Amino acid sequence: MSKSKRLMELMMTVNRKRKFTVKELANEFGVSARTILRDLQELSELGVPLYSEVGPHGGYQVLRERILPPIAFTEHEAVAIFFAIHALRHYVSLPFETESASVLNKFYNYMSGDIRDRIDQMKNRVDFVTPARQADAPFLAVLLDAAIQQKIVVIDYEAKKGKSCRKIQPIGIYANNGLWYCPAYCFLRKDLRVFRCDKIQSAEYDDSGTQPVDLRHIHLGNRWTLARQEEAGASLYAELSKEGVRRSETELWLAASLLHVREDGSGWIEGEVPKSEIPYLARLFIAWGNEATVKGPPELIECMKQMLAELLAKYEAL
Repeated sequence: MSKSKRLMELMMTVNRKRKFTVKELANEFGVSARTILRDLQELSELGVPLYSEVGPHGGYQVLRERILPPIAFTEHEAVAIFFAIHALRHYVSLPFETESASVLNKFYNYMSGDIRDRIDQMKNRVDFVTPARQADAPFLAVLLDAAIQQKIVVIDYEAKKGKSCRKIQPIGIYANNGLWYCPAYCFLRKDLRVFRCDKIQSAEYDDSGTQPVDLRHIHLGNRWTLARQEEAGASLYAELSKEGVRRSETELWLAASLLHVREDGSGWIEGEVPKSEIPYLARLFIAWGNEATVKGPPELIECMKQMLAELLAKYEAL
């Protein structure tokens, strides 16, 4: 085996093992311990974060920030990855902001001059438009890690009704219309809730001994249905024009399972919704104007009438 190939395979091996001894590697690669030591030194110089431990039970281990082995990308693949990350620049906050900038720099700086020229030209020709938001969400990384590790987080949350301290167990985080959201189990409400991440003023891992809830069966792909089943209390039905269908597709929790589309492009929304969402739905359908006609529930229709009456009275007074 050539040295270059051995180094490549050694890099993949140490990343996979995480902890190992020189003797183990020497036996696996069929070389001397001295050769493995030289190879490990070269990997360290290339940036592989190796840490050595002395003693009878010592050896080497790879630190948390492991380095992936070289991956060959075609020109089109590299450009696609570059712009996928480049599109995230519209967000003020990201759960991996530093890493995203680092990846962009690596992709751009190590590309040939002609590919860099092409990217420079494409920057003004293609974009993934996201509303520019000034709201900062500095705790995305904590929320994401808690969702992965099934941990409880104590947050200070600023809602319309005022500030509160909550214990939540995040399901994940997602971006919609330029804002970040965190669906989570709320220990105060004993139910699933969705939190605006920019309204979370502090977030720390809980150390009170509260036992986490088993949320492994809940993920971002099914949270809407599960949340509605927990809070269901009103039967929603609304007829939609073609434009109404297009607008409803931007509302993830409606489009997930409540939206139905006809062959002509029109459609309807039908299904159970939490009663707590009626004020939100009233504002939503009012904003859609003639593109939606709400048939039920009666509480939603009355809420819309009240909002419209207050709006009319406001302008009649001018």
